[in-house]
Amino acid sequence: MSILLRAALEYESLKAADPRLLNQVPGALDRPVRWVHSSEVLDIAPLLSGGELLLSGGQALAGAGEERQAEYVRGLAGRGIAALALETGPALPEVPAVMLDDARAAGLPLIELRRVVPFVAVMQEINSLLVSESVEQLQRGDQASHAMAAELAHGGGLDQLLTVLAERTGASARLVSPSGLTLGAAGSFDDAGNLTSVDVPVRGVLAARLDLHVPDGGDPGMARVAGERSVDILGLALLQRMPPGLKELAGIELMRAINSGSQQWQLQQLGPASGFAVDGDVAAVVIRSAGAGHLRPAVDALLRECVPHSASYANNAELIALASVVGGNSQRQVLVQALQALEVPAGSAMAVGPLGRGIQEASWSLAEARRALELPVPEGVAGNGVVDADTLAVELLAAGSLDPAAREGFVQRQLGVVVEHDRLKKSELMRTLAVWLDTGCNAAQAARELHVERQTLHHRLQRIFELCGGDPRGTGRLAALHVATRLARL
Repeated sequence: MSILLRAALEYESLKAADPRLLNQVPGALDRPVRWVHSSEVLDIAPLLSGGELLLSGGQALAGAGEERQAEYVRGLAGRGIAALALETGPALPEVPAVMLDDARAAGLPLIELRRVVPFVAVMQEINSLLVSESVEQLQRGDQASHAMAAELAHGGGLDQLLTVLAERTGASARLVSPSGLTLGAAGSFDDAGNLTSVDVPVRGVLAARLDLHVPDGGDPGMARVAGERSVDILGLALLQRMPPGLKELAGIELMRAINSGSQQWQLQQLGPASGFAVDGDVAAVVIRSAGAGHLRPAVDALLRECVPHSASYANNAELIALASVVGGNSQRQVLVQALQALEVPAGSAMAVGPLGRGIQEASWSLAEARRALELPVPEGVAGNGVVDADTLAVELLAAGSLDPAAREGFVQRQLGVVVEHDRLKKSELMRTLAVWLDTGCNAAQAARELHVERQTLHHRLQRIFELCGGDPRGTGRLAALHVATRLARL
């Protein structure tokens, strides 16, 4: 359940704060608010999952430097929150310009609360409504699925099941095969209203997509909940009509075997049966998302366009896939770029494992992709950015081969003076150095990624060189400093 941001701003508890939208973010007021949360913690972003309206009194921000304020905004934008509402007053007389600029650039709606209100009252009023309506939607969704189960027990076909669903939700419903063939329908579809889709698997294989068209004035949230609740019933009906083939079943068993780390001989047997060459290169994909199951049709379609063969498997909040890569690392990069354009729910995380030489290395590629997701998010990867395990090879090697004390000791020996400078001066020299090195010592590109002027970057680099004993370019120290900046992320 969610409400639009414009509706949240009209609730009495929040309206009393005299809220004002400070930046022009397209569609800002139509963003869905999933929850209202308040916090003065500047490192709150990793604890958010997206869709929150975050309330802050601004006390911590008032004492932070401009770079820290900008980092705070970028972190929240990267988590996909609905909006940030800042209370201005004695502690924070006005919203800092650097926060406005970064919020505008990152597409984060920034709201000024010009009067003091108790945040607990705002959260109680709006969150209680969200909870109660969510419970009601779940109850109505269960009622719809129970009615469909009764219809199936009496011999009803797909059209009859969809008619029951349409009557219960007030939405038109149709079931479409992965190839685009309509398997059953109830009601009519047009351009007006809202369309929501739910994938329907059979024994772990995508068998169909349920489309629900909600007319204007209807309840899209309730329709989606009912659709999700009806997946198992529709799956049973599809199983009676078109059981999955041997190749599909082999694909399911292959992904389960890869996921469980089965022995190589099992993968070499299941691979060819599901369409993978034993000696062909493969790359694993991991997507962690609250909507992992619903992402599967889009991911399967993307894989069909990028690689000659693939298989996928959804389990709880994780979707894993294996891609056959015939073009080596160049085709693997095409896959990474395609995933970066994939629309995923806020708070999702994606990673692509390194190239496995043969089906026997599929489990290793999957394990490396998962390990990459556990590492700190690299600079520039936010929102629906894809973590490329190949770009984190140094971090993965160090995390697996060096104990924390050894890693910390190396960082201290190479860059301890820079770390100490950042601690005492509240500067960002380590981050500056890391970005500069990651861009191949390209000052123009590093300045863009750091959102600073080139002159500012050069001043920072000069200070870093003074602390580190000179410009490392053209010396063997460049590689050591680069490794140290990357180990510092761990």
